[in-house]
Amino acid sequence: MNTRTLDPAKVAPALNAASGWWLTTLGRIERTTAADPAIRVLQRGIRSLPLGGVRDLLKGRPLGHPLHPVLVQVPIGCWLSAAVLDAVPGERRAATTLTAVGLLGVAPAAIAGWADWADQPPEQARVGLAHAASNAAAVSCYAVSLAARLGGRPVKGRMWAWAGLAAVAVTGALGGHIAYRQDTD
Repeated sequence: MNTRTLDPAKVAPALNAASGWWLTTLGRIERTTAADPAIRVLQRGIRSLPLGGVRDLLKGRPLGHPLHPVLVQVPIGCWLSAAVLDAVPGERRAATTLTAVGLLGVAPAAIAGWADWADQPPEQARVGLAHAASNAAAVSCYAVSLAARLGGRPVKGRMWAWAGLAAVAVTGALGGHIAYRQDTD
């Protein structure tokens, strides 16, 4: 029986290095101004949409906090559950259904996210654009996964789903940074 355990003295430096790399990358995204003209146009366009009271609903004012983090639970939960079921023999239909339901849950979450993003200051808007791009990558992976699953290619479907789940992890970390950024100085 293998009784090896992780040595915290060896794990901590690796985690610190990964964390340092991640925070450095996020800092670069926050500071780069290359996309600012496009961001300003998009933000103005979203703010100019005649949404009336729907804008307050999308921004979560009746809840007292943003609606977007609540809505993302549907696709994330479905896709994570599909990944678990993909590991269980005979659960292809359920995993396919969860993949499809996750894709259906993307639109409301994205609409609420764009409504929030339109009012973000430049640093958060820049990271938000990266968040949107990684969301698009995740959704694309899951759309290809669903097509493969429905087309009788379950292995290809699972592989695309795993790629999608990796993109979901990145986009979740970006979204978390936007919402909870803390100065580490």
